[in-house]
Amino acid sequence: MKKSLIAAVVFATASFGSSAVLAQNIGNTPQALSLTDGSGYFGDVFAADNGGATFADRFTFTVSGTVGSNLNAIVGSSSDSIDTGLDITGLSVYTAAGNAVSDGTQWHSGATDVWTVYSNNLPAGDYYLQVSGNVVSAQSAAFGGAVTLAPVPEPETYGLMLGGLGLLGVLARRRRSGRQA
Repeated sequence: MKKSLIAAVVFATASFGSSAVLAQNIGNTPQALSLTDGSGYFGDVFAADNGGATFADRFTFTVSGTVGSNLNAIVGSSSDSIDTGLDITGLSVYTAAGNAVSDGTQWHSGATDVWTVYSNNLPAGDYYLQVSGNVVSAQSAAFGGAVTLAPVPEPETYGLMLGGLGLLGVLARRRRSGRQA
């Protein structure tokens, strides 16, 4: 009876430990995004023989200035079939402290995975994009993406635009009334 109990405990402990071995976490993180005028590329490459491994790569960036920025990003991976390459499971924006800002949307899944994420009016500070997923097969695999940060227009910009449209309307009305006279 004692031997059976000890064997059960050993077996249970071994089975808990084996699941951790199967889900090896790989990836090169964090990586600084190199932005040129608010735009840049990011991605990662995984060597062969990593089938079953997971990844959660972080790409860091900074929003600076007194005006917030709108972020638009897209990431994708492509392979021969659904049974090879990567399965991207998430694209999100976080503050440097790890607080979620925006979760992405999956546009396509299968042999080709495509995700996008948008975040409006990010205040000045440090952030990161996180791409999550798993390696489906023992073949090498990669993903790549692009990000754009654009300043949020200030209220004065909208005021000037509306004033200009109003002026064009007045001029068009005067021109029309001048033709009728």
